Amino acid sequence: MQFLTSFITLFPEAFPGPLGVSILERARKEEIWAWETVDLRPFGVGRHRNVDDTPAGGGAGMVLRPDVAAAAIDSLDRGGRPLIYLSPRGRPFTQAMARDLATGPGLVLFCGRFEGLDERAIEGRGMIEVSMGDFVLAGGEVAAIALTEAVVRLLPGVAGNEASLGEESFETGLLEHPQYTMPREWEGRGTPEVLLSGDHKRIEEWRLNSAKALTKQRRPDLYAAYSETPEFKAPETGDEHD
Repeated sequence: MQFLTSFITLFPEAFPGPLGVSILERARKEEIWAWETVDLRPFGVGRHRNVDDTPAGGGAGMVLRPDVAAAAIDSLDRGGRPLIYLSPRGRPFTQAMARDLATGPGLVLFCGRFEGLDERAIEGRGMIEVSMGDFVLAGGEVAAIALTEAVVRLLPGVAGNEASLGEESFETGLLEHPQYTMPREWEGRGTPEVLLSGDHKRIEEWRLNSAKALTKQRRPDLYAAYSETPEFKAPETGDEHD
């Protein structure tokens, strides 16, 4: 079954953007997944196809109308796909959420604009609010593209080497260990000797210890959560920079 992503947006020309290159475009051509846009403007009301109005109670900006949003949503055959509204006040998007969404039939992503979407549309259509981080964008299109890429790359057959997916940041609760390639020495900086040893056990230990040390330094929140898991073992001192 093909994984379908529908983008409801005022700016369909924003798509596919980065979704149209590299492994995601190859996967689309191989019919692993597909995307479509639903232009919000034709569902607008009146002669000028208005999609927004002033906020109730006053205030700056404009708010997307619930009747317009609902009409666009209802024009789709969702087929069990979750309806997600990209919003800074939503539930934080995580790798675990991406994995969960990748097991489903697809996505319906509503891209907000202006001051947001009328709460009645969010409630009336059972929308799931998802945030891509503690920042605000001009609209939901960039966030929708980022979420889609994170999910689609996890679909079977999309990644060239699916084994590498399990070694990435967040997959084990840790940030990914440092990576090295050719040349062996560059600008006076060498490659850790353990990585050239051919000793796979030592290499795996070095990578795990490096991931732990890096996570502890940069994301103590992740490290604290990881330290409570059954597989936790404190990194061996000194080994992560060999």
